[in-house]
Formats: sequence, structure tokens, C-alpha cells
Amino acid sequence: MPDLSKKEKIAQYKAREVVGGVYAIKNAAENVWLLEGTANLTGSKNRFDFAVQTGSCIHLKLQHDWKRLGPSAFTLEVLEEIQRGEDQTSAEFKEDVATLKELWLEKLADQALYNG
Repeated sequence: MPDLSKKEKIAQYKAREVVGGVYAIKNAAENVWLLEGTANLTGSKNRFDFAVQTGSCIHLKLQHDWKRLGPSAFTLEVLEEIQRGEDQTSAEFKEDVATLKELWLEKLADQALYNG
């Protein structure tokens, strides 16, 4: 299989499916949630998995409980995914993700949140 040209590689990169969304990192021991929005769900999941494997904390708001309870007390749950539109800019997509996060903050208003 021949190598792709630089132009073809750029076209493939631009055509890739970009999935963002809202996720929660849950402190299962105390039922406290950290709600986050991201334009790259795969990257966020990978960072969380790496943090659990290495014992390093993924977010400053979790640091105290992460050290006290250990990484096994935390889980990541994707709450909603959103796909970037073909004609949508990165800034527009990030705005959509931020709006989605605000909607989830309203839905979870009765939950104990690290954000709050």
C-alpha cells in the first residue's frame, strides 16, 4: 500500500469523526460527581484511564479525595455524546459542548458536585 501524500493525510484528518460530550467522574464512595464537557471524549477517557493506572490525579478538584480514597473509588461515565458537524468550526463545537454541560448541570442540580 503506497504512503499517503501530505495532502491526503490532511484531508483524512479533517474528515475524521470528532465526538465530544459531557461526562462525569464519580466518587462512588461518597456519591460526589465532577461534571466535565469536552470536545474530545476519547482523549478524556484515555487521560482518566492513565490516571487510574498510574495513581495520578486527573483534576485538581478531585485531588484531596483521590489521595484519600484512591483511584479505584472513581469511575468515568459518559452522560451524552455530540458529534461535530461537517461545517462547524472548533469554536462553534466547543460552544455546543459548553451548552450541553450547562444543561447537564441543571439536570444534576440535586446531586453533590465537585463543581458546586
